[in-house]
Amino acid sequence: MQSNGQTLGVLGGMGPAATAEFLRLLAQKAPAGCDQEHPRVIVYSHTITPDRTTFLLGKGPDPEPYLLDGLRTLKVWGADILAVTCNTAHHFIDKFIDAGTLPAPIVHIIDETIRECRNRSPRGAWLTATLGTMNTGIYQRHAAASGYGFRIPDKEMQAEIHAITDMVKAGKNEEAGVRYRDVIERLWQIEKLPVVGACTELPVAYNNTGLPEEMGISSLEALADGCIRELYKPL
Repeated sequence: MQSNGQTLGVLGGMGPAATAEFLRLLAQKAPAGCDQEHPRVIVYSHTITPDRTTFLLGKGPDPEPYLLDGLRTLKVWGADILAVTCNTAHHFIDKFIDAGTLPAPIVHIIDETIRECRNRSPRGAWLTATLGTMNTGIYQRHAAASGYGFRIPDKEMQAEIHAITDMVKAGKNEEAGVRYRDVIERLWQIEKLPVVGACTELPVAYNNTGLPEEMGISSLEALADGCIRELYKPL
């Protein structure tokens, strides 16, 4: 099946492993039979972008100008639609949307993940993410707009989950999987619901937990599904 000709601009590097996994999923999910039927994709691995959570916790430089510059660069390079492989970055992207400064339409990872949650587990899911994403409440706000509800880990577990995302960024995927499994099993003692990897490093960690695939909801996979929908729909 031929794509609709739109070029996808991916702002990545936050982190690199998550970006690579997203591109793998995008290629896997494309309904293409040959190279020429896959969509055109421009990737900007903008690794110099300051850490989003560090800034949101009041401890580092502002990533907002880096994010806006990266998105504008992708537009100049020829992107028709955008995707950003970082959940926490969407706190700033929502500000761009509200201000009218987003340079092109975006496939919004938060909304795509909530869409998948509603399909997979209508009665709710555990939200696991960086401290930055949790503190902004972006998932809770977007979910409330559609009447969906998340279960929230306690503060101690939120800190553990954030540390797991850092382990993936450092290439310690197997170790991250062991630690993530321990956290998830404690959550399941409270309520057995699917776990949302609402940081793009967490699906990488989940792949190393040995837990059932159907009990993990990947924000990266949801983003890939949303991009495929947009890239293959009739224009």
